[in-house]
Amino acid sequence: METPKFNFEDLKVYQKALDFMDDVYDITETFPKVETYRLTSQYVRAANSIALNISEGSGGSDASFNKYVQIAMDSVRECVTCSTIAFRRNYIDNDINLQFRIKLAELSKMITALQKYFKNK
Repeated sequence: METPKFNFEDLKVYQKALDFMDDVYDITETFPKVETYRLTSQYVRAANSIALNISEGSGGSDASFNKYVQIAMDSVRECVTCSTIAFRRNYIDNDINLQFRIKLAELSKMITALQKYFKNK
């Protein structure tokens, strides 16, 4: 039996959001235990929110989808701040911080392009 597939799963922005989410799960496992219910929890929830809002919004109207895409963009910015905090607290080094910021900038551009598509539709 073939696994059912949903349209949003083909969106590159959704796939990239999942990739970033995996990165956040991996890196936050190295954070100090004291951060479990502080930065780690916040970072994982924000990273999850990007993909979750893209998938959730995809089933509705264009206006509804655009609203969820905006929430995904807000979560991208939240992840930038989480990365900055992790870097400032020495939980990640400059290379990881830079890699994450590059991925977040790419997600931001992709989400912005999706928003422009809805605006011009």
